[in-house]
Amino acid sequence: MQINSEPSGAAPVRGLTRRADTLAAIVKEDSPRTHANSQTLSLSFSSSLIQSCMRLDAPDELVLDYTRTMMGALLFNARPRHVLMIGLGGGSMLKYLHHHVPEADLTAVEINEEVIDLRDDFCLPPDSERLRIVCADGAEFIRRPPRAYDLILVDGFTGEGIAEALCTRSFYVHCRKALSAEGLLVANVQADTDQTREIGKRLFKVFQGSMISVLSDEGGNDIVTAGPRHLFEQCVADFESHWQAIGEVHQATLAVASQRIQRALMRGFPVG
Repeated sequence: MQINSEPSGAAPVRGLTRRADTLAAIVKEDSPRTHANSQTLSLSFSSSLIQSCMRLDAPDELVLDYTRTMMGALLFNARPRHVLMIGLGGGSMLKYLHHHVPEADLTAVEINEEVIDLRDDFCLPPDSERLRIVCADGAEFIRRPPRAYDLILVDGFTGEGIAEALCTRSFYVHCRKALSAEGLLVANVQADTDQTREIGKRLFKVFQGSMISVLSDEGGNDIVTAGPRHLFEQCVADFESHWQAIGEVHQATLAVASQRIQRALMRGFPVG
């Protein structure tokens, strides 16, 4: 959540305390809830909207289409070495990448300790040399990242929608600075809202129009991918070779989303 800074001359400790108190209130209001049936375990917050869903018989599989669509980033770089996730939820994408992209070093940043406490329920692997879950404010973490990332996935929602601090122009500027030379930012935003249109304008300016937008099959999520223009141009010029390069597992994951991604590439980049 975006917090206004203290006026000049105010004690720094007071500002930090106010931010900490506000963030604590947000976390308390957005205590996670789990819902189980014979086939799935799902996660939600204060609203009834499902934030994450896991198949009990296949915990590493991506159930929700928006998560599969976000994995479309693998069409541009099938083997990202360093991946940052801002927003953990049930950890669906973290598990998928850990299992199916074994060369990737994975960091997930989640502000809500209660969400992290559910990691065993959602069958997340323990922290290791190549995987770590950090309890921190993603907007603050990205200001001083410990390294550059080949892929940054932003999926930070509260019960009220996308977290405000994770869609500011400043946040996207810091995301771009944290990307490697061939790095991509993939952001999940709510579809067809005033906020989405404003987010699109911010991303357009920060990435100089080098981005595509793909609507999820559920209809409520817009997946925006931004990064070096030549990666998009190479993919649209020879989509088939990029498709073959990702392998059978990712092809199965992207079987439905791939056509929407290809259409987005063929439409070209937004103007203005």
